[in-house]
Amino acid sequence: MSDASTGTTVSADEAEQQRRGLMLVLSSPSGAGKSTIARLLLQNEDNLELSISVTTRPRRSSEVDGVHYHFIDPKRFEQMRDHDELLESAEVHGNYYATPRGPVEEAIENGRDILFDIDIQGTFQLYEKMRSDVVSVFILPPSIAEMKSRLKRRAEDADEIILKRMKTAVGEMRHWSEYDYVVVNDDLERAYENVRAILRAERLKQFRSPKIGPLIQGMVDDLEQELASQK
Repeated sequence: MSDASTGTTVSADEAEQQRRGLMLVLSSPSGAGKSTIARLLLQNEDNLELSISVTTRPRRSSEVDGVHYHFIDPKRFEQMRDHDELLESAEVHGNYYATPRGPVEEAIENGRDILFDIDIQGTFQLYEKMRSDVVSVFILPPSIAEMKSRLKRRAEDADEIILKRMKTAVGEMRHWSEYDYVVVNDDLERAYENVRAILRAERLKQFRSPKIGPLIQGMVDDLEQELASQK
């Protein structure tokens, strides 16, 4: 709001409210606790929402369209891919999963932050499309022994599946340096707070707030007028 008495054209509230949103990407090898950290963030951060992927996989009875995924047929997926409507995509066991571009861009332009729980390949595709909007965090377990222990405690996978996940982790962990931040999850509460601190700091980066420049210039103009009046 313009203030005719001071000449300041942008208020601090306006500068903060008109911030551009960001894309918070969490990646990790299995057993590092990424999904738990993501869940805690969504529970406690008001301006953070989960990116909902599209998939060609058939909907399970427990799933809700638009909540767990947007379920689409292969033809619609091909149309979205061919018209550059996807930010990232992957084929898993004959089915496609992808992030639609439109909802993400709309959210970011309106100052809302989007959380992505995706793998390394998906992260690199986001880099190609919208690198300046991406804040990437690689979550690590404190040790391989602890990672294996966590996988076993799940009691969801057979030993051969656990072994396969650990082999996959080797390739994933080699890319740690291509992420903006690395957080070691040796203590869940501390790891969660570290990721939350990253999110808060990234929200304050000046390039995400286009109104900061006019706000500061208005203050400088006001200060110069005040100093001139004292002469």
